[in-house]
Amino acid sequence: MDASAALRARDELTCQVRDVLDRVGEKWTLAVVNELGQGTRRFTELRRAVPGISQRMLTATLRTLERDGLVARTVHPVVPPHVEYELTPLGGTLLERVWGLVDWALEHHGAIEDARDRYDHPREANPAS
Repeated sequence: MDASAALRARDELTCQVRDVLDRVGEKWTLAVVNELGQGTRRFTELRRAVPGISQRMLTATLRTLERDGLVARTVHPVVPPHVEYELTPLGGTLLERVWGLVDWALEHHGAIEDARDRYDHPREANPAS
């Protein structure tokens, strides 16, 4: 493989990773995935469980997650229709990874807040300057 082919292959992998991470990094994705990790939920249950999400954003997030194969939508043929959402096995693997990130964030939140404070208020942190 020549250098140019290697660069194209690397760029393709980078694009694939960015595509997935962009989706996971969207504002509501992890909150919805986390809630569905507790079990199957109806739309109204999800909306109540995810503070601040609008009906429109929840709908868009669920559609995107369903398209990506992370969430399954089941419509029960009753009147009125009964629709449930649940994580797929693929969505479950995402949730496993996310929990590691959540653990890391909780473990290091204090250190990050301290660093932000030092950055935002450098003279207070180092009065000799």
